[in-house]
Amino acid sequence: MKKNTLTLILLLMIGLVAGTLVGQLLSSYAALSFLTKSVELSWQPKADLLVIRYDLDLHIRLNLISIMGLAAGFWVFRRL
Repeated sequence: MKKNTLTLILLLMIGLVAGTLVGQLLSSYAALSFLTKSVELSWQPKADLLVIRYDLDLHIRLNLISIMGLAAGFWVFRRL
């Protein structure tokens, strides 16, 4: 299978979503709260160029489990 950027992005997104789902499942356990504590990152680029105007909102919530999911996605990509 040929490796390309689209495959990398797809595997990273799958790893991120899977890690977030696992984090949501583990959030009910108090002993694992350090793994499921989230940090929210936001980026809001805006521009008004008279001809075109855009306004984007990007919000990402990361926790240790979702970062592990990202690492697993990258590992799978490297194994292809």
